[in-house]
Amino acid sequence: MAASYRISGAGRFSHAKVAKFSFDGKRYAGIEGDTLASALLANGVHLAGRSFKYHRPRGILSAGAEEPNALVEIRRDAARRTPNVRATVQELYDGLEASSQNRWPSLSFDVGAVNDAFSPLFSAGFYYKTFMWPKTAWKSLYEPKIRAAAGLGVAPDQPDPDHYAARFAHCEVLVLGGGAAGLAAALAAAETGVRVIVVDEQADFGGALRFEAGARIDGQDGWTWAQGVVARLKAMDNVRVLNRTTAFGYYAQNFIGLVERVSDHLAAPGRDLPRERLWQIRAKKVVLATGAIERHMVFADNDRPGIMLASAARTYLNHYGVAVGRNVGIYTANDSAYAAALDLKKAGVNVAAIVDLRDNPSGELVDQARAANIEIHDGRAVVRVGGKLRVNSMTVQKRTGGGERTLPIDALLMSAGWTPSVHLFSQSRGKVAFNDEVKRFLPGTYAQDCVSVGACNGTDGLAASVDEAYAAGAKAAKEAGGKAAKSAKPKVEASEGWSRGMLGAAPGAGPGTTVKAFVDFQNDVTAKDIRQAVHEGMRSIEHVKRFTTNGMATDQGKTSNMHGLAIAAEELGKPIPQVGLTTFRAPYTPVTFGSIANHARGALFDPTRRTTTHGWAEKNGAVFEDVGQWKRAWYFPKADEDMHAAVNRECVTVRKTAGLFDASTLGKIEVVGPDAATFMELMYTNPWQKLAPGRCRYGLMLREDGFIYDDGVVGRLAEDRFHVTTTTGGAARVMNQMEDYLQTEFPQLKVWLTSISEQWAVVAVQGPNSRKIIEPLVEGIDLSDEAFPHMSVREGKICGVPTRLFRMSFSGERGFEVNVPADYGEAVWEALWAEGQKHGACAYGTETMHVLRAEKGYIIVGQDTDGTVTVNDAGIDWAVGKKKADFVGMRGMMRPDLVAPGRKQLVGLKTKDPNVVLEEGAQIVADPNQPIPMKMIGHVTSSYWSENCGRSIALALVAGGREKMGQTLYVPMPDRVIEVEVSGAVFFDEKGERLNG
Repeated sequence: MAASYRISGAGRFSHAKVAKFSFDGKRYAGIEGDTLASALLANGVHLAGRSFKYHRPRGILSAGAEEPNALVEIRRDAARRTPNVRATVQELYDGLEASSQNRWPSLSFDVGAVNDAFSPLFSAGFYYKTFMWPKTAWKSLYEPKIRAAAGLGVAPDQPDPDHYAARFAHCEVLVLGGGAAGLAAALAAAETGVRVIVVDEQADFGGALRFEAGARIDGQDGWTWAQGVVARLKAMDNVRVLNRTTAFGYYAQNFIGLVERVSDHLAAPGRDLPRERLWQIRAKKVVLATGAIERHMVFADNDRPGIMLASAARTYLNHYGVAVGRNVGIYTANDSAYAAALDLKKAGVNVAAIVDLRDNPSGELVDQARAANIEIHDGRAVVRVGGKLRVNSMTVQKRTGGGERTLPIDALLMSAGWTPSVHLFSQSRGKVAFNDEVKRFLPGTYAQDCVSVGACNGTDGLAASVDEAYAAGAKAAKEAGGKAAKSAKPKVEASEGWSRGMLGAAPGAGPGTTVKAFVDFQNDVTAKDIRQAVHEGMRSIEHVKRFTTNGMATDQGKTSNMHGLAIAAEELGKPIPQVGLTTFRAPYTPVTFGSIANHARGALFDPTRRTTTHGWAEKNGAVFEDVGQWKRAWYFPKADEDMHAAVNRECVTVRKTAGLFDASTLGKIEVVGPDAATFMELMYTNPWQKLAPGRCRYGLMLREDGFIYDDGVVGRLAEDRFHVTTTTGGAARVMNQMEDYLQTEFPQLKVWLTSISEQWAVVAVQGPNSRKIIEPLVEGIDLSDEAFPHMSVREGKICGVPTRLFRMSFSGERGFEVNVPADYGEAVWEALWAEGQKHGACAYGTETMHVLRAEKGYIIVGQDTDGTVTVNDAGIDWAVGKKKADFVGMRGMMRPDLVAPGRKQLVGLKTKDPNVVLEEGAQIVADPNQPIPMKMIGHVTSSYWSENCGRSIALALVAGGREKMGQTLYVPMPDRVIEVEVSGAVFFDEKGERLNG
């Protein structure tokens, strides 16, 4: 197939099938293997988008993930619209529909381009100084308009119909980058027998070998060698090869996030195929072979469509068989652009001239260019270009000034040198170091078990890169347990060598000029903007970045960082390292929400956890409530009962006879080891050393700042073993706090922590007849009050299965909590239920549990506490060991503000009208007639109707509450003021006599 700029016989896809596509509604033809960018260029299309702020025409700059300009929307249907896709990465498929962004009504005629004419009003940092007057206009005018203009592309407004996959993997050696260095490292590691994963973001491995025409390795051209190595690696059982896969984040302990594009390149993906696959990989060793990114030249109007990186033009020619123009100019401060000129010349493309900033450049490539009769203008700069929607001329002038010469061109290639891609290294928390000799930031101090090789390590030359990478791969594999391999390392027989280039603005765009010489294409940041930031007081590059937006957004400084840094350093009169380097943040390139959310959407957005009795509760009419991720039975209504009637019945039944409650959701942690008691002493306020095995104690945990964190009953099973319960919501955080302190503060203790929340199902049997219900089913445990008193734990059997039986109560009645292996939870519940029916017992839910505990004044952490409540505030000072030398939060709870008078304290409230139930969260005041805003002295934390008390009851946090016993306070509500009397927090069985029947 031949297109206007497709060169017959060039590239690697000349015999591929035709793939038809559309761009902004116009139909074109490309070939399979093209990217959208290469297909557009093959059809002579350079104009691909409009810039973010000024709406200037923008063309294709690069051929890879660093592309800042050609961001398009890819559409399969109304629901499958993906904005901000890089045309240089999107593979072409038959029927692809793409459209440009950030323009209206069309790409060639964009009304927004008026911003360019008014650009002095939109200079760097303008948003910090404008939109301040009049104040009333912000909400009605400025903010809506700014929000409408912000961002690129239009987000889809329909649910995503695609599905996404996720995989976890472990390996000894992970190689990030599939160029010559990455392949050499992967090959060396793979031959030792260890597990190797090698990753590259492109559709094909090879990296710079896609465009390096002069490379030869092991007797083959570089590209052929690379494909042969990939075939060898794929044939090895210990190797996983992932193409179309981007390493977007490097996290702690060699944990790497990858996104694999599974079906974005297919015309008709099968329904079984995910769109993308998220890989989460833990590696013993990581080899970073992420290459280098070519820098553009910073000169006037360097953003015109048709101006692109020299390496990109070589890629389009040598890999895709596409010429970016027919009369091409070159502007460079680097030898690599000469290679592009030579390749184009050999392909029959006219090279108008090479403009080289350097005086008297020399070298093999320069000599070859002269031999090819390519005109070279050394010591000169491109000071201006012509054209609007596409470049059509370049104006050349000596660096020192003087006469100008204008040359007609239809494309301009540029190269200011190469910047090592240290993004992933920086994400690993490694520290880069500036090499003043070569003017590059290179990997310096490593924070994780990784190594950088090749161009990303500043290694110049193909031979040196391959040698370095092969040695690094072998060393990493050996240190990870691999066997010595005897294979020969690849031999580089020919390659290209490039000089260092330049940083900062070129002549014609220096200080004192007002031209638009773009440093950051994506954010419309010019050299003048960087200088303005410095003039306005920005001294750190991080401040310059935020003032100008240079290197922000999806670009993350891939092409702009070093230029911006050099310009700022020049303006400040400081060396580059003193100005600093901006932070490279994950993701390296944009990641779809779909791949991150993955399966966690819809019904799977948050895992639903169900106890073992869930099915039984459903069959018996339970109404459920969500408690975190748990589905818990809320209440069990009988025919014609509403919630209040059901809860009243359940509350009375439990206190009159008995009730069964599923308490399986409570957090459970086993603390084991010779130092278990010492550890418990440090983590909880209570004393534990003298607690005898077989006994229980209420445990209270604080944060370091002295505030209540969690509570629960702890049973000592043996001298070296504790069964710790936590609140349902606190299970994970308590485990985390324990592990944190064990590993960081008390590492000398011989203690092991195990989460056993899922292992044990728990049935709470509460009420006067609770012992009669469990007695026929329990084996090997004496249930008498003398042998098994309140706050005890025994191990035995129930219904023939192992049990940890606690005698404890959260209702104030005689009670037992039956812990059995979760597999037997439902069967044991049914057996207990059958016995309970003989004694008139009921099943009750969480609402009744709340009422029963409130009747007894038992707190619920997170409801009656709010993260600012101390032990004294809650009235449970008895839970603090008075002779303890230390525990977490001990010093915090002694802070002056935590023991100051007037703090809110937990008390009871009784409404003057016993039939009125307060609203939880309602505010409390001392004087209802005071002017608004009233002084609020507390709030209601728990409030219920108590059928057992025959009235409403409430708990509240009130300033100086215990000093206000018997006083009348007020709860203002929208329709009335409710009078309440401050009381004790215990409303039922104040002496606790019912605990023993």
